Amino acid sequence: MRSLTYVAVGFGVIIGVALLLPSPINSAATTPSTPQLLDGAYAPNDMLQSAQMTLLPAGVHGGEDVALDSNGCRYTGVDDGSILKLCTGGEEADRWQTVANTQGRPLGLAMTPSDELIIADGVRGLLKWTHEGTLQVLADHYQGEALGVVDDVDIGNDGTIYFSDASTHWPLAQYLNDALEARPSGRLFAFKPSGELTLLADDLAFANGVAVSSDQSFVLVNETYRYQITKVFLTGDRKGEKAIFADGLPSIPDGIARAGDGSFWVAMYALRSPVLDALHPYPWIKNQMAKLPSWLLPVPPAYGLIVHFSEQGEVLQSLHDRAAVTVGNVTSVQPEDDGLHLGTLHSGAIGVLRF
Repeated sequence: MRSLTYVAVGFGVIIGVALLLPSPINSAATTPSTPQLLDGAYAPNDMLQSAQMTLLPAGVHGGEDVALDSNGCRYTGVDDGSILKLCTGGEEADRWQTVANTQGRPLGLAMTPSDELIIADGVRGLLKWTHEGTLQVLADHYQGEALGVVDDVDIGNDGTIYFSDASTHWPLAQYLNDALEARPSGRLFAFKPSGELTLLADDLAFANGVAVSSDQSFVLVNETYRYQITKVFLTGDRKGEKAIFADGLPSIPDGIARAGDGSFWVAMYALRSPVLDALHPYPWIKNQMAKLPSWLLPVPPAYGLIVHFSEQGEVLQSLHDRAAVTVGNVTSVQPEDDGLHLGTLHSGAIGVLRF
């Protein structure tokens, strides 16, 4: 009995000390959108379990995005900073090559028509890998201040590179603080072939996936912590304005890519956390939660999900892996002629769902 008393007193002391410690965040009260129901086009299924997974080299994880070159070779960036390449024919069959290491964390990837790789690196900024095997920094500052978490990238027909800066408040390693704090600082940029860097939009809630429309009239950016996809107009009378493309998502949007028919595929990291949604109106509680180890935070369980949207924002279909048997925590989906190529944040594999 005495030992239980000591344990209770010990826990009380720990809790008391924790309450006295300053919180690393200054969270805001916010009311999350009401999530759409998982029915109709969102109805759960297990179609993603048919994806074919390709293992990464031993010891590396997190092939966040996938890009293909004109020869069909696949590229991905992993958690140790490496850019990996895998070809399916010739002497390199079924063997990964390390073509570069950013010394950061490569996230979004996009291939230029001349097979140069544009890299959104969450630590280093916007980079380019050239045919000579060199890495160039295209942009790592804006108006004299370092970019935050450069997250995803797409390339327009004129060579303009559109990319997201997820947060200027928190580094990549503390991205969960950004979710708890609910003070959006994400941005969307355009990097012109001339080298000019232009801010297109700000006040984005963890600006994530980026995709340009087929007619180049708008660019979409996923606002991960608002559970919505935002449209930024590039042309016309509404140039520079923001509008909602899709909101009230039942899941957490990550990467986005345009298909050949002009529609969009969105990678959903997981279903929303009801606990986190319920806590958002209460800043004090969120401030205390930020003191906890990350493994104690209400992170939703692994779930595989990608969603297909029309060019107008209508949900066309959703593909699930409810138990994450084959793939979960999907961070990117890249439509190509041979299928949908999938990246993940934690897995030791990337995948493709064949058409």
